[in-house]
Amino acid sequence: MKKITWLLSIGFLALVLAACGTSEDENQSASEGEESSETEGNGDENLLKEIQDNGELVIGTEGTYRPYTFHDDNDELTGFDVEIAREVAERLGVEAVFNETKWDSMFAGLNAGRFDMVANQVGIREDRQEKYDFSNPYIQTSAVVVTNKDNDSIQSFEDLEGVNTAQSLTSNYRDIAEANKAEITGVEGFNESMQMIASNRIEATVNDRLSVLDYMQQRPEAPVKIAARADEASESGLLFRKGNEELVEAVNEALKEMKEDGTYLENSEKWFGEDVSK
Repeated sequence: MKKITWLLSIGFLALVLAACGTSEDENQSASEGEESSETEGNGDENLLKEIQDNGELVIGTEGTYRPYTFHDDNDELTGFDVEIAREVAERLGVEAVFNETKWDSMFAGLNAGRFDMVANQVGIREDRQEKYDFSNPYIQTSAVVVTNKDNDSIQSFEDLEGVNTAQSLTSNYRDIAEANKAEITGVEGFNESMQMIASNRIEATVNDRLSVLDYMQQRPEAPVKIAARADEASESGLLFRKGNEELVEAVNEALKEMKEDGTYLENSEKWFGEDVSK
């Protein structure tokens, strides 16, 4: 009897160990499958197909940066970048769905897969290209010197030496003004700078060319002018996670078509009064 009981105990123990081994193997396999799936998801190998199947291109943007992405008087999201992104989505055969967030959160949201693309004047820089893919440049801008229309003494950046300029203290445009030996008066933002120039309370400001063009479009009566423009320009592109070559190529093709059929120029002239692709 004892021998039978002992044999039964050994058999039962073997079954338990076998069951545990199977369970552990299955859990390990499932874990490896999740890791593989996560890696594939980060690669987004079929993101373009997923977008087309879902019928939506999810776009990260700030919604607070006029004239590129902002809310109009009816609280509708609009702007140059917004219209470019909408047109791209339409040419991909899908709907543009905008997800508004702060600047710092856009990159994290893109990394986490909450957006398929970012459209928010993201400058094409070498450090960013190491981490992300960009479309071909769709806009370029540069620093300009703005003065009152009646001011003929400032016609270049070199003429800023000793001149009192209105600058946001944390802006890189302040650095440009200081590099040209200008005196700095701190202001809260772009609009204050332009108002001070219009009323001759300040002589000049160094600022973003496209923002100035938009200001002049919105306020044609304002007595301001662009006195000088920097030779060096910065380019911006639509931003993507790495590993989405098919999507980037499709977006580049859409941008190319927009420029060839005049859609891009129409949008550019609407917002800036000129072609801002060059």
